[in-house]
Amino acid sequence: MNITISQGRTAPPSGAHITIVIDVIRAFTVAHYAFIQGVDRIYLADSKEQAFQIKEKYPEYLLAGEVEGYSIDGFNLDNSPYHLKKHNLKNKTLVQKTTNGVHATLNCLDCDHVFVTGFTNAKRTATYVKEQVNSDTWIHIVASHPSGDDDLACAEYIKGIIEESSYIKEQEVIKRVKGSHVAEKFFDENKEVFMPEDIDYCLADINSNFVMKVSKQGELPMIERVIE
Repeated sequence: MNITISQGRTAPPSGAHITIVIDVIRAFTVAHYAFIQGVDRIYLADSKEQAFQIKEKYPEYLLAGEVEGYSIDGFNLDNSPYHLKKHNLKNKTLVQKTTNGVHATLNCLDCDHVFVTGFTNAKRTATYVKEQVNSDTWIHIVASHPSGDDDLACAEYIKGIIEESSYIKEQEVIKRVKGSHVAEKFFDENKEVFMPEDIDYCLADINSNFVMKVSKQGELPMIERVIE
């Protein structure tokens, strides 16, 4: 099989059969925890304006996300997995808008199959995809942060699992995520809006029984939980 990696939010090369979009800090870590906490589905909005339009039509939906890492006025939830754990999300529907992960995913919709993940669900996602492919399958992995080693380390980790190569180990990924420039602000005491607890949540070892796949069948792109 052919496995390629790109970095950033721009559309990947056309022709890939499966695309995996990674956002470790923090979009798809938030999505993973949201499903664990009982969320039914997560719609993807390309702007905060679109998110508010969806909310106006469906007042019961919860808006979650950020712009450049900061919470959005009028949204129900920010992009913190630590904060998310404090909410009752059973049977809720989220609308997610984020700077990197969601943006990158929306640019990948021409691909046959699109999966999203952070590190917490990376091993499960890689194993699931590995079971779906054959020698002719082209898998493209998108590290959505344009310059972050956090997403790139996770992409290399997933690639190695799928192709059964001498992939980097979990501890190496954790070290690179913590040492990435993306994580720096979470350990800066002068930036109280960013909390070190979020990095702990992003790097937790969670053995969930599902992967997150993007459905393109409805009015809006939607992340749904696919149970193995």
